[in-house]
Parts: sequence; structure tokens; C-alpha cells
Amino acid sequence: MVQAARALIDDFARHGGRIDMARAAFPHIARWTDLSTGIAPWAYPGVATTGASERLPDPAELAALEAAAASFFGADPARVVAVPGSDLAMRLLGLLLGRRSFVFRPAIVRPGYSGHASMWGGHDAAECAIDDIGIMAPKHDVLVLARPNNPDGLVADPLLLEWAALTMAARGGHLIVDEAFADADEAASLAGCNWPGLIVLRSFGKFFGLAGLRLGFVIAPPAIGADLRALIGDWPISGPALATGLAAYRDAAWHVAQRARLATASQRLADLLTRHRIAIVGRTAFFALASAERRDRLFVHLAQAGVLTRPFDYEPRWLRIGLPRDESDWARLDEALTTWRKT
Repeated sequence: MVQAARALIDDFARHGGRIDMARAAFPHIARWTDLSTGIAPWAYPGVATTGASERLPDPAELAALEAAAASFFGADPARVVAVPGSDLAMRLLGLLLGRRSFVFRPAIVRPGYSGHASMWGGHDAAECAIDDIGIMAPKHDVLVLARPNNPDGLVADPLLLEWAALTMAARGGHLIVDEAFADADEAASLAGCNWPGLIVLRSFGKFFGLAGLRLGFVIAPPAIGADLRALIGDWPISGPALATGLAAYRDAAWHVAQRARLATASQRLADLLTRHRIAIVGRTAFFALASAERRDRLFVHLAQAGVLTRPFDYEPRWLRIGLPRDESDWARLDEALTTWRKT
């Protein structure tokens, strides 16, 4: 049992959302409750995009989307660049920044998103904890972290990050802050901070529940933004993504309702896990990070009940659990944890 569970952990530890692998590993499950991604389970309602699919994207619509997103972020529109997903933007930034010097020293905060380590091409990234940012910034050309952090939800001190950005900028370096999970709290973002050297990444899909649309944004100094635009070309965003993003970012009433849904569900999840004596070691509005002695077996137990969660290969006790969508998903998770307590 232990060896079989370990093999499954290796398969699922790379990233969440591996429903294809879950179906293959647990073929008896007809319908999955996917809690592995941290994506909001309530999607922004459909926008009519038929006309947008039949013609090339309009540059004026791209500019309007970036302006609407900038207003939502509290950022300067001149610093906002729309990209086909923040994960791709990371890799493009790795290419842009890494090719500027033969001696390039990136660093990443760990634990953190796996894409932060793989965005640098042939350059190996040094790793550090959030508490070590002050030590790493003077010695490296770029430092990457998530805020709030994924998966433990830690929020780095803005004063420390400002100092790090200015320290690296003095040597031509950059601080990259991945704010994929920042949309739930309007006050949590650094997107409006025009510090020299600061680059902020924002994701559309997580807050708006539309990860498959592949839309994200880079908020960066104009020179970085110009280089990025040169790489992604004249039509970086599909017509349907433009239309949906523009409507979503302008819909202030929906933003308020979504933040309320996230806050309520996040607290409900924390209460549910606590009731089942599952320790919580970190959380954001989008997910909880649980710690369990028999994590591998818990992962398999939940999967056998149709609940997919996210394990981590670097911490054998951690399991990230996202928000259930509806009452049937809440009941499924509750029942699975009830039977787990009896094992």
C-alpha cells in the first residue's frame, strides 16, 4: 500500500488539475470533485464571443482590456501587458532577463510554485526561504516569489520586498512577485508600486474561475514591457479571451460577490478540516494547506472517494485542498474525511 501510494504521489505532485491521470488511476470514479488546483470553483458567466472568434483580435480591444485590468489591479496602464497566461509569461521573462548576461544568478523562494524553478532555461536558480530574502537580494540578479505564497499562504513583508527590489535594481536586477492568488484581497497587491526593478504577475483564471481561457498580465517597467510585447507579437490574446476579460474586469458587482463567496467557502473549509482533526498549516482564500502524518494514504483515500487533492514531493506531510463547488462536493469531502477518521 505504501509503495503504491508513493508512486501515485510522484505522478500527482508536479501540479494540480491532473484529472486525466486520476481517471486512469481510479477508473471506478465517474465524476470527480477536483480540489487540486486552487482555482475558484465559480466561473464568471459566459460572454458572447462568436464574433470575436471570427476575426483577428483588435489592437484597440487589447488596449481596453489592459486599461480595465490596470484599474482592477490599481496599476498604471502604461505598465500592464496582457499575456496568454501568467505561466507562459514567467518563461518569457526568464528568457528576456537571462539572456542579458553570461553570468546570471536567479533565486526563488521555496516552498513555492514549481514554475518559478523551471522558468530560467539553462540557468540554475538558488533557493531560499521568505525569511532569507534580505540575504539573497544583494547577491542575485533576480528573485521570484509568490504573494500570497503557494502553497503555504505566507505574505511577504512589503517593506522587505521594496528594499529587495531597490537593492537589485541598483545593479540592473529585478524582483518578480507572482500574485496569482492576490485578487481575493484588494489591499494585498503590489501592482500599484512603481518600484524600480519590480515586476508583478497577475492571473485571470484563478479569481474568475476560467483557467482554460489562458489570460494573464505582467506589470513591469516600460522597457521590460516593450521587450515582452516584441516577443509575443501583435495578437497575443485570442478574441474570446479579450471579450471575456474586458467584461469580467469591468464587472465590479461580480468582484464583490466573488470575494464574498471565497471568504465564506474558505472559512467553511477550514472549519470542516478542523472538525475532522486535519491540521491546517497555511491557507489563502482559494485553498487550505493540510498536514497529515499519513499524507500519502490520505491522498489515495480521498481519490478513491472521487476527491482529487494536491500532494507535494518536497514535503511528505502536506496536502493542498481547494474549495468545493456545490453542496454535493462539500458532502463528498465531508463523507470521505469521516471514513478516513475510522481507518
